Amino acid sequence: MAKERARKRAEREAAAERERAQRARKRVRRERVERGKRAVASLVPDAPKRTPGLLARRKRRRLLAFALGIAALCVLTWPFLPSWTARFVVLVLALLAAPVVWVISFGRV
Repeated sequence: MAKERARKRAEREAAAERERAQRARKRVRRERVERGKRAVASLVPDAPKRTPGLLARRKRRRLLAFALGIAALCVLTWPFLPSWTARFVVLVLALLAAPVVWVISFGRV
């Protein structure tokens, strides 16, 4: 009877040791993966923070509408212009005039 208990206890301890070793291997592998993820994440720059609030949302919406207006101007005039030079001039003039039109339209920046 004592030999049987000792044998069963030895089997339980062996199984527990195998489980501990398996958990240790998994932990080492998980830590290695986490180190790799942190290394890759450190190479990627942080996303820019968006300012919350009604005024910031309004400004973003105005800026988007303004940029779409400049793009629409360029897209609408380009089919009527024969040369790439003229198209480039329209784009440059639109970008140069953009700050002036912004201030006239919306006031201070």
